[in-house]
Amino acid sequence: MKSWKKYLSIAGVLFVLALTAVVTIPVNAETDETSTIPQRVYFGEVSVGGMTQEEAKEAVEEYISSNLNQTVTLQAGKNTVQVPVSQFGISWGNPEIAEEAAGLGKSGNLIARYKAMKDLENEDKVYELSYKADEGMISQVLESNAQTLNTEAKDGGLTRANGAFTVVPGSQGVSINIDDSKEILEKYFSSQWKGTVSDPIELAADVVEPRGSEEELGKVKDLLGGFHTSYSSSGAGRSKNVENGASLINGSVVYPGDTFSVYEAVSPFDAEHGYELAGSYENGTTVETYGGGICQVSTTLYNAVIRAELEITERSNHSMIVGYVDPSADAAIAGTYKDLKFTNNTDAPIYIEGYTEGRELYFNVFGEETRPANREVSFVSETLSTTEPGTQYQASSGHAIGYISQKQSSHTGYTAQLWKVVTVDGVEKSREIFNKSTYKASPRIVVVGTASANPEAVNAMNAAVGSQNEGTIRAAAAQWNDAAQAAAQQAAQQAAEAAAQQAAQQQQQQQQQQPPEGGEKPKDEQPEGGDDKPSKNDKNDKEDEGEDEGDEE
Repeated sequence: MKSWKKYLSIAGVLFVLALTAVVTIPVNAETDETSTIPQRVYFGEVSVGGMTQEEAKEAVEEYISSNLNQTVTLQAGKNTVQVPVSQFGISWGNPEIAEEAAGLGKSGNLIARYKAMKDLENEDKVYELSYKADEGMISQVLESNAQTLNTEAKDGGLTRANGAFTVVPGSQGVSINIDDSKEILEKYFSSQWKGTVSDPIELAADVVEPRGSEEELGKVKDLLGGFHTSYSSSGAGRSKNVENGASLINGSVVYPGDTFSVYEAVSPFDAEHGYELAGSYENGTTVETYGGGICQVSTTLYNAVIRAELEITERSNHSMIVGYVDPSADAAIAGTYKDLKFTNNTDAPIYIEGYTEGRELYFNVFGEETRPANREVSFVSETLSTTEPGTQYQASSGHAIGYISQKQSSHTGYTAQLWKVVTVDGVEKSREIFNKSTYKASPRIVVVGTASANPEAVNAMNAAVGSQNEGTIRAAAAQWNDAAQAAAQQAAQQAAEAAAQQAAQQQQQQQQQQPPEGGEKPKDEQPEGGDDKPSKNDKNDKEDEGEDEGDEE
């Protein structure tokens, strides 16, 4: 009996040990790509229950693609910009959850597997999705939108009234920090973005301090150079352009080392920005353009700047000579290929004053004077050669023959140079060539009308214009204009009518002198000797007929 109980006790222990092994020893069932994921399993908002791992991955990729048209808002200070998610190169950041989900209820010990399946009966199993953004594409987004997101610091400025300067304080700016902002965006997409519109993402930004302390701007008090020109002969449109250009430059502050561009300061040239149509040079002719006359603004400023002895970095002369300064003392503005640029090569800011008064244009350059008081600078123009322009006649089918009008006045061609002369106590110390200029000769242009209904007249006028001889052209115009042709036609018609009338009269006289048709002279009037001997009257009748025939010809 005791032996039986002993064996029974041992068997019970063995059973309990076996049962414990089944419950506690983990069993890892194999999962592969074909293993299905249990129901009620979600990857983010994507239901993947019943799917294989591959199917689940495709579903998540499709979900990501559907959200790439969403936008995120980037913010730096007060500036924001919206960027499509697609520009960040978003991809799935934790694809390993597919294998983990497929193993639910298939791995671990019996209790763990049981619990996992039991939990799915009561609630959904949700795996959080994470995303990965492409580092290079993040950098590209930040760099391409930096101008919009940044806030430029506004440097301190100056105003001048009643001969005194007042400092205008500047303001701070903001500049995004590309490297730190990349980390912020990488973290956002990996752990915060849910595939939907979210609050603005605050980027890392650095504060940019403005230039121009009160002490620095206080150095600006001395007149370094000034110049003025007259525009008294200009029309209303050109005058308005000169005044508008001066006002746009007035008050500019250029800090040490900075370069000032006149074109950037006064453009664009259109009605919206205060400009009107006026004459300007183009391809050797004068044409009407918005901003015509702006070159007088750049030229006047140029002469003030060179007297302040600032560094000229770009200057072009006009294609043709101008009358408001000496040759080689001009500075043209034309699109972006002709500009006046100068650099502040002093140690203090400079202030540019520009204004008009009494049809005179003034520019003054103020700064900190460091040049000796007994030293003076002047500029002298020297003309090296001239070229006479001549006259050019242009045929115009838009005007009738007889129309002759000047379209453009002539411009003499020049080559010239500008000398910079430095004197100390009135004694010349140096004289050097400052610049050289070449101005094209431009002919006087005269338009000649060639239009006519008479092809012969048109050909004659074109030939006359081709001769480029004024006498020939005027003679042809006098001969072939409509009035002259009409007079010639009338004279020809009158002559033809007179000739026809005279011929008719002669024919009538001839008919009166001829005997009636078929009649004979009385017998007693016939001469002796018969019909064979002609009479004197017969002879005269023949001569008269000959004369009549001659008149008809």
